[in-house]
Amino acid sequence: MTRWGERTLVFIGTSCGLGYVPIAPGTAGALPGVAIFLFIALAAPVALQTILIALALLAVSALTVALGSWAEAHWGKKDPGTFVLDEVAGFLFTVLLFRTPNLLLTTVWAFILTRIIDILKLPPARQLEHLPKGWGILADDLCSSLYAAGILHLIAVYFPRLVGATA
Repeated sequence: MTRWGERTLVFIGTSCGLGYVPIAPGTAGALPGVAIFLFIALAAPVALQTILIALALLAVSALTVALGSWAEAHWGKKDPGTFVLDEVAGFLFTVLLFRTPNLLLTTVWAFILTRIIDILKLPPARQLEHLPKGWGILADDLCSSLYAAGILHLIAVYFPRLVGATA
């Protein structure tokens, strides 16, 4: 692979270099997911937003799986912490499953809960990390996003103002 090809893969896999942040690289690495979501929410018609978020999620997930083996070889370990493309997918999956009319509250709560639950690695997330290559890198984040979205839906039922679920 050429030097530029390698640099391009590092740039993509580290979410524009955010995976190199010394404290909480996964949290920093999820920020491009926030940017993608906000761009879609602010620029696309409401009727297309779910489809566009799903397409972005599919694209990022496919890249994560495709680059998984390369990332493990490049950084010399399974699910390297610097490779944070999976964090982008995790955030996008949460906002695909949970959104309210209040864009700010949706974004903040989805980001916070997705990151906390991903860090905690609630079962079966930790076990999913053992899947081969990019699948293991991705699956635990998607599992954590299911938890985050479920919790957000519960909050929306019992404390709707907290997450902006009231008009």
